[in-house]
Amino acid sequence: MAAPRGDTCGLLERSVRARVPPLLTDLYQFTMAYAYWRAGRHQEPAVFELFFRDNPFGGGFSLFAGLHDCLLFLRGFRFAEDDVEFLRSVLPPTTDPGFFQFLRELDCSGVTLRSVPEGTVVFARVPLMEVEGPLAVVQLLETSLLCLTNYASLVCSNAARFRLAAGSGRQLLEMGLRRAQGPDGGLTASRYSHIGGFDLTSNVQAGFLFGIPVAGTMAHSYVTSFTSLEQVCPQTLVAANSDLAPVDVISLTKGYLRRVCELLGAEPGKIREGELAAFLSYAIAYPCNFLPVIDSYSVSCGLLNFCAVALSLCQLGYKPLGVRLDSGDLCRQSLEVRRVFRLCSKHFSIADFDSLIIVGTNNISEKSIAELNSKENEISVVGVGTHLVTCTEQPSLGCVYKLVEVGGRPKMKISEDPEKSTIPGRKALYRLIDAEGHPFLDLLSLEAEPPPEAGRQLKYFPLGCGDSPASVTPAQVSCLRQEVFLKGQVTQPLCSAAKTRAKVQSSLQTLHPRHKRLQEPDSYTVALSERLHSLVLELQKSCSNDSSFLLAN
Repeated sequence: MAAPRGDTCGLLERSVRARVPPLLTDLYQFTMAYAYWRAGRHQEPAVFELFFRDNPFGGGFSLFAGLHDCLLFLRGFRFAEDDVEFLRSVLPPTTDPGFFQFLRELDCSGVTLRSVPEGTVVFARVPLMEVEGPLAVVQLLETSLLCLTNYASLVCSNAARFRLAAGSGRQLLEMGLRRAQGPDGGLTASRYSHIGGFDLTSNVQAGFLFGIPVAGTMAHSYVTSFTSLEQVCPQTLVAANSDLAPVDVISLTKGYLRRVCELLGAEPGKIREGELAAFLSYAIAYPCNFLPVIDSYSVSCGLLNFCAVALSLCQLGYKPLGVRLDSGDLCRQSLEVRRVFRLCSKHFSIADFDSLIIVGTNNISEKSIAELNSKENEISVVGVGTHLVTCTEQPSLGCVYKLVEVGGRPKMKISEDPEKSTIPGRKALYRLIDAEGHPFLDLLSLEAEPPPEAGRQLKYFPLGCGDSPASVTPAQVSCLRQEVFLKGQVTQPLCSAAKTRAKVQSSLQTLHPRHKRLQEPDSYTVALSERLHSLVLELQKSCSNDSSFLLAN
């Protein structure tokens, strides 16, 4: 396992500054900021909310991720002179020079961020982050905050679904770096796949930065690069914990190969010498980490070569790890591999063969993991790449960042598409929990409202159900959002990937199984308080009368 470096926080902050500079945004953020500045409105207090409209992958939940980097981004948000000069070159030449001086002095010292804790199970339409501050500043933050949370939350949620599909008894290895959307996409995928429930990553940089356990052995190219046992160098290995002379491993392995072929009734003439040479060479280099891919030519021959080399290692006091299967019917092959391991364990009286692991990798998807669970198999570890990191079932979470208050007055977007209408005003966010400890309703209320109380009946209006109220009595109530950034400073401890991963697992454990079902889950209720619902109706009504100013003298 790669341990986190002592200066990890500094590394991450420098990484965020390099990856997400202030110019990593859309041009219209600057044109709006200039228009606010020109009108003298840039310092008006404003509030934006970040949320998504639909749970991803047709599921019943999502996970909130990316907050850690958002906080580092806010803390380091400043325009360099080169940034300002570039903006001067792309904005219209009539832009007032005073605006560029305004940008030079800009930072997030006036910004307050309230957020759901990272790693929390969340649902559609729930405001995950509330960003408060001067209008021009919080407008400029929009694109960057969306960029930092959209994919992180999506891939974290995807990883959690893979974990639910695999169950707790099987390890998951993320190996999607080569298939990811660029280096940053690959690193983000490794980080948040681990947070979402994957145990291991093949990404060495992710191990370096985030302390994620790294794993990997060999590719088919390594196996096929060998043709003869003459290429094995050195050809000897010293026994573990021994001062004796090195042992001729090739001769030892040839002897075991003959005996394994006799045990299994296999034909020695079908053995691939190059594959055996590859396995021997690797085993001599890594006698404590021997786990080859055995299907470069055929699983049956690869298995014979593995057993011969692994038995030699065992005789010398080393413990081989297992094999990787990368093609064909993984379930059927794993059963045959396990059968052979057990025969060897019994025949050669080597108990370590009973604990050898079998890794399965072959374009694994959520569906294929579910199929693994429906069939008998002996796969211990599943490696997932493309379908995890590219989120093939849904490429975007669709988070949005919407204005809900300016100058103390609630604001609401009213659209012809009801799904795109927003919920106005600064809000408090509460999670209602039943007597069994399962959350069952997230309540949005105005910030000034008294909070709901455990054991007291509450009237609410479910989103998407018209204007029909309902009532409920929660056994417990928890406040979901907390202040995490104030006056230019992060106000809550920044959590490591390991701590956020633990938060994900505890949050998922409280969720009722009917909401965690991967197929056709029950919908989780998100609702408005009475006062917030009344505000929505009031603003909708006032909007319909908004054109009356045209009739004024």
